[in-house]
Amino acid sequence: MIRGVITPNREAIVRIGVRGSDGQKAQMDAVIDTGFNGFLTLPAQLIADLALPFAGATRAMLAEGREVSIDVFEVTVLWDDQERSIVALATKGSTLVGMALLFGKRVTLDVEDAGSVTIEALA
Repeated sequence: MIRGVITPNREAIVRIGVRGSDGQKAQMDAVIDTGFNGFLTLPAQLIADLALPFAGATRAMLAEGREVSIDVFEVTVLWDDQERSIVALATKGSTLVGMALLFGKRVTLDVEDAGSVTIEALA
């Protein structure tokens, strides 16, 4: 089970760990974004710091409706006490957890100040 918190900005935050191919690790807070159907976004600087392997580029539709090309990188994420090899999109913004990473999980949000966030496996 993954636990997190609702922030004063009304964001659902969970703490995640990632590892690059050379074994370097980082921990960060990530916002749950149900409008993002990918796995994960990571800041470009973190991608560079971890020397993540480039996996190509993809087209993405931003919230304001603009389509952009985004670089994709391979990363290992510690997710529900298991390591998973996934792809992450490079962004200038914060770390986002998308629906692909949440697939097969139940997400429960107590949407109040400092409310709890839980992510657990379905049946």
